[in-house]
Amino acid sequence: MLLKFAKSKSAINYLLPTLAGLLFWMKELSYPLIYPYYTGEPDNLLFQPVLKLLQPYETLQTIVTLAIVVSLAYMIQQINNHYNFIRHRSYFPAIVFIIIISGFTEMQGLHPVYFASIFFIIAIYRLFDAFEKKKPYSAAFDSGFSLGIAALFYLNVILLFPAFIFGLSILSYEKRWREFVLMITGMILPFLLALSYTVITEQFLETFKIFERNLLTDNSHFNKNFNLQLYLGYLVFLTILGSLKILKQYDSEKVSTRKFFTIFFLLFVNSIGILLLVPSASQEMFIISAIPVTFLMSNFFLFIKSRLQGEFLFILLVAVIITLQFIK
Repeated sequence: MLLKFAKSKSAINYLLPTLAGLLFWMKELSYPLIYPYYTGEPDNLLFQPVLKLLQPYETLQTIVTLAIVVSLAYMIQQINNHYNFIRHRSYFPAIVFIIIISGFTEMQGLHPVYFASIFFIIAIYRLFDAFEKKKPYSAAFDSGFSLGIAALFYLNVILLFPAFIFGLSILSYEKRWREFVLMITGMILPFLLALSYTVITEQFLETFKIFERNLLTDNSHFNKNFNLQLYLGYLVFLTILGSLKILKQYDSEKVSTRKFFTIFFLLFVNSIGILLLVPSASQEMFIISAIPVTFLMSNFFLFIKSRLQGEFLFILLVAVIITLQFIK
């Protein structure tokens, strides 16, 4: 069955995330999607030069985007392999991430959120390194710094900072002010360097206008988008099942696993809060939300007791993704 094959530890599964990405993005590789940016969305300081470089090459934009998505999948896998909070040595989390992302068919084009996601995952990786360290100064600073760089690609990522602060508090061996100050300093430093550059190049006021547009522009892709609403409904259903599974396992899990999954849940809730409260946040925010959801959903499918139920839910997910590729 499909779920059993995806969960297997066969060597071929190392290639499955890449093969799944090529399969689900085949249409966009043939007929590239040009994302409909709102005014100011592609003008963030670190994304603007990337867009200028790739703008004349529509197919290359899709290839780069897919390459980033596949890279993100393997980065997610590396987090699990390193910290071992899902005790199942397969490439299933990477496969699940590719599947989830491929359902957002209107996001299969070049967008700053993908570049931001690279540094968002690095920020999570470094945050987890603070677990039970007496002086996690480097981890705290690096996590904040990576989040700051991510925000210079996609500004709304900076609003996830509360989840990182709470996460550091959860992981810290001893709760002291230095770790939090270092994380805040790390987050601010990329902005200070970027704004210094804008002063030198006389773009300071224009940069603030770009920041304003990236937070306050009304940007909704949900109205009358029945396909997206239906897909999100199924993802929410699976996320709830994944969360309930974690709660059932909670007492039997290692302390580190409990804390890591708590942080993933905080990141998910924080990202949904941004989606609901920030005018500019729309479907692109689900790329960020998909990262913590991947771990919740992977844990659910890997340890579900009813094989028949697991196969049915997983096959249905894949069937929905394939269908969305043809009806968008």
